[in-house]
Amino acid sequence: MSTQMESSTKRERSVLYIVSVVVLVVLAVVGLLTFRSARETQQAQEKADQLISNIEATGATAPSSEQIVRVLGEDGGAVCANPNEALTRATFLGQLTTGAGGTGSRPIIAENRLVQGQLLIMDVYCPDELAEFQEFVNTLNTSDANGG
Repeated sequence: MSTQMESSTKRERSVLYIVSVVVLVVLAVVGLLTFRSARETQQAQEKADQLISNIEATGATAPSSEQIVRVLGEDGGAVCANPNEALTRATFLGQLTTGAGGTGSRPIIAENRLVQGQLLIMDVYCPDELAEFQEFVNTLNTSDANGG
């Protein structure tokens, strides 16, 4: 049995090595990003489960875990994006209206449960912002669901 002499040139071997290294680096980056996104998904799922248990502890019906993960992710989404800034508070107050558009829109005395939902989300996703937002909520005039 005999072996043949190497027939590839040094340039061909160099190209092969460079392509192999580039492919390995790309695979390593993809693996790292996949690992990070899987970990983030697990954190989002844990927070969603915690929020569901908090909502159900109040006697309310919670949305599905998948819905909460899609909307709030792992960081609380829009709810926790600067909740104590003036524009965010104004947007929040704008949602506590009659629901009519244009000139028919006016503030109402909203039900307390609407505000409590926001506080439950903040308690799970951005607890560091909760105390200041709670002070703001305490200044609002709300009513119980029974109309009182």
